[in-house]
Amino acid sequence: MIDVIPLLACADIASEHDFLVRVLGFESAGLERAPDGTVVHGEVRVGRRRIWLHPVNEADDLLPPARRGSSAGVVVHVVDVDRHYEQARAAGATILYAPRDEEYGQREYGVRDPEGHLWWIATPLGEPAAPE
Repeated sequence: MIDVIPLLACADIASEHDFLVRVLGFESAGLERAPDGTVVHGEVRVGRRRIWLHPVNEADDLLPPARRGSSAGVVVHVVDVDRHYEQARAAGATILYAPRDEEYGQREYGVRDPEGHLWWIATPLGEPAAPE
């Protein structure tokens, strides 16, 4: 089996985890703590996919976009992008643009999380999206 697990660098893993669960509606897969209580790893799930939340590692140049700018983002397909947008906006998300139909075949909106990661939440046009 082959799988891909996005890994996001986070200065504050717990806050990033809570944002993704509370604002974007992802499912919590837990936080792991060191013996001193420091959060050292987090995980959320979107459908069948996992996303790992990893601590900043200066030595490996693993930094959140808020510290160096974005060079990538994540696209998440949902059943109803307009409903998802309204929920995220009401929860205080930093919206980059409201839902719009794109010529490449999806209706999407953009959002930036507190760590600076870019997310495009979308519903494919003309075909059913994956269940939420």
